[in-house]
Amino acid sequence: MEVPINYLAVLVSALANMVLGFLWFGPVFGKVWMKTSGMTAEKLEESKKKGMAVSYVLMVIGSLLMAYVLAHALIFGNAYLGTSGWSSGVMVGFWNWLGFVLPVTIGVVLWDGKPWKFWAVTYLYNLVGFMLMGIILAIW
Repeated sequence: MEVPINYLAVLVSALANMVLGFLWFGPVFGKVWMKTSGMTAEKLEESKKKGMAVSYVLMVIGSLLMAYVLAHALIFGNAYLGTSGWSSGVMVGFWNWLGFVLPVTIGVVLWDGKPWKFWAVTYLYNLVGFMLMGIILAIW
């Protein structure tokens, strides 16, 4: 049985996640993220001088991988729940975030001493990204 993955939808989902990240960590929550993470303008400029190309390439690969795996989860979720459309994309994104991202990332607060505000800004981005990708994959 062939799995019906729409590779164009995977690509668009990954790009949408990257755009969301640009907005989220830029004009929307950039200042809050910098303050709570301990990042300074000087450190940011130093990172830019070292070259951000490798970082962006790795983020694109990571977004493509997330979208591809989420497309499979959507197929399984739709079969299990008997749903389709944008609401199934939201549900699959939410449940994957809840089951995989939240438990894995909570340690940055519990063990690394980061503030809850840092966790919220950083990892709620993943929640919104998963749901956005899920919607795109579900409706395409």
